[in-house]
Amino acid sequence: QVQLAASGGGSVQAGGSLRLSCTMSGNTYSSRSMAWFRQAPGKEREGVACINPEKTIRSYAPSVKGRFTISRDNVKNSIALEMSDLKPEDTAMYFCAAPRRPSVVCGDSWSNFGDWGQGTQVTVSI
Repeated sequence: QVQLAASGGGSVQAGGSLRLSCTMSGNTYSSRSMAWFRQAPGKEREGVACINPEKTIRSYAPSVKGRFTISRDNVKNSIALEMSDLKPEDTAMYFCAAPRRPSVVCGDSWSNFGDWGQGTQVTVSI
């Protein structure tokens, strides 16, 4: 059974930074692409960033590119999301996610990421 748990959220002012972490257990995540998603109140969940198992491919949503950096540690079975220059529109619940099929790669449809963990709230104020 997949277990994912995100942490590190909080409240910051616009222009600030946060680092989110996600620990993974119960499956061989080191061989799967992993992703971060977010969901703001009243909006659909959206893919934010993705990283492949070899850490050679990182992809980002246009809205966060240049401000967010995804990373992973396959030994510790964890991924992270460094967020800088945060904006009020980044306010959302953030989730880490894994695909149910090992063959899913970054760039595939975000809908392929079907395993979710608990989220962590990020609030950015003006």
